[in-house]
Amino acid sequence: MSTRKDRGDRGEAEVARLLRRRGYTLLASQWRCRFGELDLVARSRRGTVCFVEVKLRGEDAIALPREFVDRRKQERLRAAAAAYLSAHELDAPARFDVAEVYETADGTLRVEYLEDAFS
Repeated sequence: MSTRKDRGDRGEAEVARLLRRRGYTLLASQWRCRFGELDLVARSRRGTVCFVEVKLRGEDAIALPREFVDRRKQERLRAAAAAYLSAHELDAPARFDVAEVYETADGTLRVEYLEDAFS
């Protein structure tokens, strides 16, 4: 039986594969700072730094995964993103994406990727 962290790591790995297939370069995974954690940081083909929040839910979830990225979570992600950009001395356009990962009963993962999910 897998733990919640194992399932989350599996979801993040699936999103990382999706991003690479789309031509993104993965810059960081599970990057931590005093403001929290950034699940994935990637650079798009156009050079935009994408801060990706990954939310995994089962098919029977009562709400959409994106609904769990509320105002408070967005504020923490903004602060962590600013810290990441500063720590890596990056001066590039940035955006916040949300990857909704749905796990079926047989363990298959399906990703819905929302670009520029919030400002």
